[in-house]
Amino acid sequence: MLKNPSSKYQPFPLIDLQNRQWPARHLTHAPIWCSVDLRDGNQALAVPMNVSQKLEMFDALVRCGFKEIEVGFPSASNTEFSFNRRLIEENRIPDDVTIQCLVQAREDLIEKTVQSLVGAKKVIIHMYNSTSPAQRRYVFGMSKEQIIGVAVRGAQMIKDRIHRLEVGGTRVTLQYSPESFSATEVEFAKEISEAVMDVWQPTPQRKMILNLPDTVEVAMPNVYADQIEWTCTNIKNRDALIVSLHTHNDRGTGTAATELGLLAGADRVEGTLFGNGERTGNLDIVQVAMNLYMHGISPGLDFSNMNALIAMYERTTGMTVPPRQPYAGELVFTAFSGSHQDAIKKGLAGYDAHKTIWDVPYLTIDPKDIGREYREVIRVNSQSGKGGVAYLLESEFGIELPKDMQREFGPLANDIVDKLGREVTAAELKDMFWKEYIEREQPYALHHFHADGVDGVFTCRSSIVVRGKERGVTGKGNGPIAAFVHALVNDAGAPAFEVATYREQSLSSGTEASALAFIQIKLDGGKTIWGAGVDTNIELASIKAVLSAVNRATE
Repeated sequence: MLKNPSSKYQPFPLIDLQNRQWPARHLTHAPIWCSVDLRDGNQALAVPMNVSQKLEMFDALVRCGFKEIEVGFPSASNTEFSFNRRLIEENRIPDDVTIQCLVQAREDLIEKTVQSLVGAKKVIIHMYNSTSPAQRRYVFGMSKEQIIGVAVRGAQMIKDRIHRLEVGGTRVTLQYSPESFSATEVEFAKEISEAVMDVWQPTPQRKMILNLPDTVEVAMPNVYADQIEWTCTNIKNRDALIVSLHTHNDRGTGTAATELGLLAGADRVEGTLFGNGERTGNLDIVQVAMNLYMHGISPGLDFSNMNALIAMYERTTGMTVPPRQPYAGELVFTAFSGSHQDAIKKGLAGYDAHKTIWDVPYLTIDPKDIGREYREVIRVNSQSGKGGVAYLLESEFGIELPKDMQREFGPLANDIVDKLGREVTAAELKDMFWKEYIEREQPYALHHFHADGVDGVFTCRSSIVVRGKERGVTGKGNGPIAAFVHALVNDAGAPAFEVATYREQSLSSGTEASALAFIQIKLDGGKTIWGAGVDTNIELASIKAVLSAVNRATE
């Protein structure tokens, strides 16, 4: 890298926009959405989609609720042309969906595009030519006047052919893009756009789409917003236009540029599912739609089965959705940090109790809304804490650890996970818990237990295996557990202790036992230790929990 990059690079000039309005505005409704997956997305694939894959994606886009879909560049190849014809001739386009076709301002390409659209109900013909200084200088070797001439001639060629579609009942909308708008002088972008408008003569009743693409991000998103507001403010006959955005992600700010562009006055957004596109990609239309959704604004698009949409996308494009992709990635509803896990667990419990406005910490939306499940929210690795451990045990196996026991078992589990050096499953956590508490049978193991009471005094007669040798023990107390504690201390040589906390629960169906008991004992000197026991009989589960705690205290 250069020590002095200013010798080679320079910032994009700021826009002279007096009294800009967009910073003080708020988004209140969704824009018009146009998917360009089948064109911009497809052309960026190492192996473009075949017709059957494009048909699968088209149907998925329709199910999501897209009403405008750019289906291709029919003049580019026979595959693209055939796809258009198949959509139309097989009547696969719903009446409320408009298909859009891209075409350069060249007569032969325009002619073939019009031929591909015969018989369609509603179409957008999207013509473009590039306008930036670098494109004018290096690619075309043309002056501004010559570039305007290309656009005007192309617009006229389209206008001269529209009747061939309209006579068959096709409703045609015209769209123009000064391609590379983001790198074009706003005054020149306005001039060439108005020259096209002079040919097409849009009206408030029959609007033209003016697409202002951030073809290559050359500035911060606030500069793009200034470009959009300047154009919306200064272009003639604004009420005859639908101003459209088409952002890319070269600086990683495609979503921000789109949202600021909407604040600046745009009406429409073009993008792709999960941001597939040239270089760093197109706008991820899912992100912008879900950003609106999380603010309580209906996006008009349905992503309630996100997993199925991802599977379709990956199957048809050969691309993968990154695990950290906003809203869609595998890990976006996952917390590894212990403090995050604890906050999520408490937030979910609070929301379930009150069902008010969603405000669960670290989760911008309810995963259920897009077909995800809460079990995906918390996973455990060496960075996790007691909250994550407790959540997985409860959500997967119904094991509800007492708070103090969470504080004891969490660090023990984390030490094991840290040595493994990887994420662990809920089943592995359960195994750790079982080995630490349930399977503790040294030095004391229960062979037989019986207790009965008269007038509130219980007598325990039990058989204990102590370091491999069976021993009968007896004790008295105000309950079966108290009597067993008395027997352990007096007859079995256990250290003196008392029961500090007792809790029991039923385990969910399908587990190997129906009752789980938790007991915390307090030793002389004040140290506390937890134990746990499982049995079909809750009384025996409690006795086993006492032995678990004593065994852990004497290890």
